[in-house]
Formats: sequence, C-alpha cells, structure tokens
Amino acid sequence: MNRNEEDVTYRSIHREREYGGYWYSGLWKILRPVLVGLTVAVIVIGLVSSLWNRLYSEYAGPMEPGDDTEVMFAIESGQSLTRVANNLEEAGLIHSKSVFKYYCDFAGMSQKLQIGQYSLKKSMSMMEIADQLTTGDGNPLVRNITLIPGETVEDFAAKLVRNGVLDSSAEFLSLCKSGTRFRDYYYIEDVLRGKNAGQRKYVLEGYLAPNTYEMYVTATEEDIIRKLLSQTEAVFPGEAQERAEDLGMTMDQVLTLASLIEKEAGANDFKKVSAVFHNRLRAGMKLQSDVTIHYITGVRKMALEEKDTALNNPYNTYVVSGLPAGPICNPSSDAIQAALHPDETFIAENYLYFCAKNPESGELYFSKTLAEHEQAVSIYAPLWKQYDESRGIR
Repeated sequence: MNRNEEDVTYRSIHREREYGGYWYSGLWKILRPVLVGLTVAVIVIGLVSSLWNRLYSEYAGPMEPGDDTEVMFAIESGQSLTRVANNLEEAGLIHSKSVFKYYCDFAGMSQKLQIGQYSLKKSMSMMEIADQLTTGDGNPLVRNITLIPGETVEDFAAKLVRNGVLDSSAEFLSLCKSGTRFRDYYYIEDVLRGKNAGQRKYVLEGYLAPNTYEMYVTATEEDIIRKLLSQTEAVFPGEAQERAEDLGMTMDQVLTLASLIEKEAGANDFKKVSAVFHNRLRAGMKLQSDVTIHYITGVRKMALEEKDTALNNPYNTYVVSGLPAGPICNPSSDAIQAALHPDETFIAENYLYFCAKNPESGELYFSKTLAEHEQAVSIYAPLWKQYDESRGIR
C-alpha cells in the first residue's frame, strides 16, 4: 500500500470513530438523567414502602395476622369514640387507640359507630374493624319498646311477644297480676295493702308509664317491668301527690280515674270528662262508664245492652259505686293531670253526663241534666249500632 492509500484508510477509520463515538455519546446524555431519576424513584419508593409497611404493621395492621379466633366486642348506648377505642385496645384488637381515633375522625366515621354486639378477629386490620363497627352489622344490644297511652297490660305483653322481645307473655302477665315482686315500690306496696288488691285483674295495671324505652335485648320480664314502674314516679311527682291529697284521693284512685279518662275521650276533652266524673263522685252517683265494660269483656262495644251493664264484676261502674277496682289501662301524663285538674267551668256548672257523637271521630256531647243526656242518646245511638255492626259486633 502506498502512502496515499494509507492516508485515505486512516482518514476513513478516524472518521468512523469520530461519528460513531458522537452517536453513543449523545444517547448516553439522553438516557443518563432518565436512569438516574428511575434509580432515585426506586430508592424512594423502597424507603416509603418500607416505612409504610413498618407503620402499618405497628399501628394499623392485624394484631395477629394468622389468628381467626372470634372475639366478641360490644358497643353500648352512650359510649363515645374514645371509650370504644380504649375498649378495642384493651381487648387486644388494635395497636393504638389514638391512631384508631384519628383514623375514624379523618374518615368521617366518628359519628357512625353503631350500638351492637360484634364478632371481631385479631387477624383484622384497624380499617376493617372500623368499617365493621360503623356499618352496624352486629347484633343489637338494645331495642326500643313503646307503651302507648291507653294500652293495657295485656296489650303491652302481646306487643312484646309480637316484636320478639319476649318468647311468651306468660311470665310477664303473671308478674303484673300478682305485683308481689315489686313491693319495693311504695305505690305498689300501697296497692297490695288496699282492700281491692284481691279483686284486681292486674295489680300493676295503670302503673306501667307509657313512653318509649331503650332496653337491653337480654332484659328479663322483671327488668322491663321495673323500667316502666320507675317512670311512674316521674309522671306522678311530689306536687301530684299533694294535689291528690287536696282532692281527698290516693295515687291509686287518681290513676284509676285517669285510666277511665284516657279511654273515654280524646286529649282535648280530658278535663271535661274529668269534671263529669268528679261531679258524679261528689254527688254519690255511679260513674256508668262504658269503657269499664270494655275492660271486662275485651270488646269495644258502643251500644251496650242490659246484659252488658249488669255484669257482676268489680270493674263494672254500672254496678259498683265510685271508682272500679283499679285502673283499666295505663294512662298518659295528660290524663293524670286531667284527673288532678278537672275543667273548672264544667265543675262549677255541674255537668253530669256525656256520650259519644260519631264513634269514628271520638267527639263527645256533654249534658247537665238527665233529660238532655237522654235526648242526645236518642240522636246518636243509631250511629253506635251502625259502628258495632260494621265491625261485626252484636
């Protein structure tokens, strides 16, 4: 090869190296920051993941990942988020009560905890536990029980069975009938010592204060009765006792009168009906209240016949003088107040009679004299018969 050929070959190789080196160099300049960024990202993600796994394990993860043993946990009425968190930590179900509280607050769950009995596991995470406690899928610990004004002991017992509170009404009715288990309530002791105790259908009738009550699902018949009896003290406080004494009446007499008022009228007429009964009692007249017959027979019959009013029964106010043997239902506080404070105008004008107008409306017609009353009865009696016939009562 001559010198010229060597120069050409050298320049060719040099040019190839120069252009080839430039291409690789450019590619590296592009890839280098990308690779550096990816490396940093992998390192950061690794650190964050490692930190998260550690925090999750120490604060939010399961206490015992492999332990599926059921742990019963209860949230009771009135318990705060703080109390629930404390109980969870004490039960060994969460790592930190503080973290649980912060999580519930952050997730908007603090006001959503549901009362109930829950089956939890130590293999559950804190988030899973919080979710279960706020969705309310546990068995309820409490339930609401409502006694409506005017309901009898038997009505209420049937409702308790119908709503699944009790399996049977037998024990409940037995306790209400004798009342002896509740002598520690002074007003029940007074009833048991009274002359009519042996004549009463249920000693506790009239003393189960109507209201809505929150009861534990494990409550016994006695627990339920005591809850209602205790409320009677609230609706018959000291001033009611004083007013009863001013009227020359006992608490039992007031509740008995209130039960008649509750059954005879709507709330707007309570005090007027009370005045009629007070006037008749003062005059020595029989009360002749149809609702006492209804209590005996268990049938609300508007057009009573002689065979009904002649029933030989201590609750029949067509036969007995004064009040019946005891209350015929559990009266409302409004009816009790009406018994204690009858309408003063009706008292002064000596109203002695009333009768139903249209049975559907419950409106009453009041009269001062027997003649006025008999005239009203002649007008409205056909409506009573029609009402009975429409309900299959004869």
